[in-house]
Amino acid sequence: MKYKAIIFDLDGTIVDSDQIWTQVNREVLSSKGFTLSDKLKKELNCKLRGAGLPKGCQIIKEVANLPESIEDLVKEKQEKASKLYLEGITFIRGFLPFHNKIQKTKLKYGIATNADDLTLDATKTKLKLSSLFGKHIYNITSVNNVFKPKPDLYIYAAKQLDVAPHECIAIEDSQDGVRAAKEAGMFCIGINSSGVRENIKDADFIIDSYDEIDLDRLLK
Repeated sequence: MKYKAIIFDLDGTIVDSDQIWTQVNREVLSSKGFTLSDKLKKELNCKLRGAGLPKGCQIIKEVANLPESIEDLVKEKQEKASKLYLEGITFIRGFLPFHNKIQKTKLKYGIATNADDLTLDATKTKLKLSSLFGKHIYNITSVNNVFKPKPDLYIYAAKQLDVAPHECIAIEDSQDGVRAAKEAGMFCIGINSSGVRENIKDADFIIDSYDEIDLDRLLK
């Protein structure tokens, strides 16, 4: 086969977490007396998509001119998000049928995500990710907190799967994620779960839903 593995991002690619993070950001800013306009909310959501927690908190701190440290904001967001994940995280539409198709091939598969340990553990608990991916679920802790857009996480995941990066397909939903996959040397499919194709314009192939991926054609 041309490719030997598929490596998925998590938030926005496997799980639908947009509403959770929007709520977390709203609650954090509201608690500081800052209210987002609709325009600023949209701009902020685009900037935060795919960003790791430290980078996202830096953006929020600058936008709202907050006195809190980035470390304190990270902790606050982690606590709020992990609770919401346990309550309402769901799979992206079409992911499970696509995963079933992969299982019928010889492809290896795993997860490489910017998620922190708390939200990843909550997702694993709620959606039983280990039953789908086994031990091949990797986050920033696996690479000493080196976040995408650096390629380290994708390179690490490929190594754990015992596959060369150029033999991997990465599926991503954000600009930073696409950049990380491409810099790792992978073929990148961008899934437009945000509804903003500009975010994933540098992907090799852009889809709006999983049913647009023709596995047979990709693997030949």
